[in-house]
Amino acid sequence: MKKGKKKQQKEIPEPGTENRTGISREFAGEFAARLLEWYAVHKRNLPWRETTDPYRIWISEIILQQTRVAQGLEYYNRFTERFPDVASLAHASEDEVMNYWQGLGYYSRARNLHAAAKNIMERFGGVFPTDYRDVLSLKGVGEYTAAAICSFAYRAPYAVLDGNVYRILARILGIGMPADSPQAKKYFTAIAEELLDKNFPDDYNQAIMDFGAIQCVPQSPRCPVCPFTDRCAAFRENRVESLPVKKGKTAVKERFFNYFHIRCGGNILLHKRTEKDIWQNLYEFPLIETPGPATFAEIEALPEYRELIRETGRLKRLRTLPMPDHLLSHRIIHPVFHEMESLRLSPCSMQGEAAATATTTAATGNVLGEAAATAAATAATGNVLGEPTPPEYANPSAATKYIVIPENKIKDYPVPRLIESYLEYTVGTLPL
Repeated sequence: MKKGKKKQQKEIPEPGTENRTGISREFAGEFAARLLEWYAVHKRNLPWRETTDPYRIWISEIILQQTRVAQGLEYYNRFTERFPDVASLAHASEDEVMNYWQGLGYYSRARNLHAAAKNIMERFGGVFPTDYRDVLSLKGVGEYTAAAICSFAYRAPYAVLDGNVYRILARILGIGMPADSPQAKKYFTAIAEELLDKNFPDDYNQAIMDFGAIQCVPQSPRCPVCPFTDRCAAFRENRVESLPVKKGKTAVKERFFNYFHIRCGGNILLHKRTEKDIWQNLYEFPLIETPGPATFAEIEALPEYRELIRETGRLKRLRTLPMPDHLLSHRIIHPVFHEMESLRLSPCSMQGEAAATATTTAATGNVLGEAAATAAATAATGNVLGEPTPPEYANPSAATKYIVIPENKIKDYPVPRLIESYLEYTVGTLPL
């Protein structure tokens, strides 16, 4: 090229009919060339791109499944500092893993990571697998994540296909097939495989992911400076905002959570969510879920509330605090927190430091003034007032579903972001 002349952009040939998708080799080659040329200029510098360690790439991909890069970066650094390899993750307790994941949401990802790390120790001797099928067999790893790990760590020729890639291909090629239809996955997968640069699958996959995150974004894409404008069917036909097509949206479910923040002598009551539901294995305050908004008087009449006070004894309500709606995928949580004071907390539900403190206090009287008598009375009668516990409040059994912990230790327990938000909001009035 002579000096002073502007370099002309190569034209992408029209798609041919040389294969099952109608994508010619010439089209695929020029598509990859333009994409990689764009990537050389706009590439994001991220720590997991500076390594070929499949473990760290795996951690980054799982974090980024439902988390923006800007938010995920801090968590990636913190998580890999504490768990730098498969063995350290596999040997950690689930509570500790969940604690380091706290704030990222979608906690099943953390549980799956932990389970997969143990599986790698058992099946592969702690060495991250190199075969695509073995990577795909790990819990929580789907086809997209397996393709990303294998292409980035081993330069294996597997094309990634996620929402970004669906959008790019639908727009450039003018594909009107609903992206969420049963046949779409097979069709888009075939196109993605045809377009993949087999010589540089790592750079190509990173490039198309960045292109979807920076350039061909869902709303208001940067079409005037797009390297594919001259060949983009959606731009040419003024359909950019309408592609990709989706058949329909998943219905959003509303849920009404009534939490009870119960305090007694510096201790609080927690419950671990063990059901197969949101936030599995995270800790929260005692919860009563209602089918709609409920007043405190309506909640008091529920059998769930009577069951709660069998554990706690008489409760005094200090205040009721509605919190902003908490949005999850396909769910809206309407939370209300009731701050309560307990006349007693069931000794059988005490664990760890709280139990030790109660026992020591009752045995030694090692508290000041009236508090010593109160502690002894509590240990003897289960009632902080020293009165006999009414039969309807009697502790049913030692198999309680609640635990009692010192309130200032709640930071050691993995809790949902909703509980974090409540504690942050009330930090000025709570003894944290």
